[in-house]
Amino acid sequence: MTARPSPGDLLVIDSRASVQFSGDRALIFRAVSVCDRPTYEGWVWLTGYVINRRGDATAKREVFVQLAGLRPITAPTLPSRRGRSLRPRAAH
Repeated sequence: MTARPSPGDLLVIDSRASVQFSGDRALIFRAVSVCDRPTYEGWVWLTGYVINRRGDATAKREVFVQLAGLRPITAPTLPSRRGRSLRPRAAH
């Protein structure tokens, strides 16, 4: 993703976005705001919520990430309260 995310976007944030999110520190993140303050080229501050496997917001965070490393989750992946997972559905 090289375009700036928008509030409401659901993103995978892992080592591609920043080394601090490598391995088991990767997360699913729901963006609520994108900071406009100047920073390094290709990097952005995002504020949002960490989303767990059940689809619940577990923590509010501000993260500094590379735009090119962000991966949007575009398929209908939000779980219902009945417990479906956050994994994207396979395209057919």
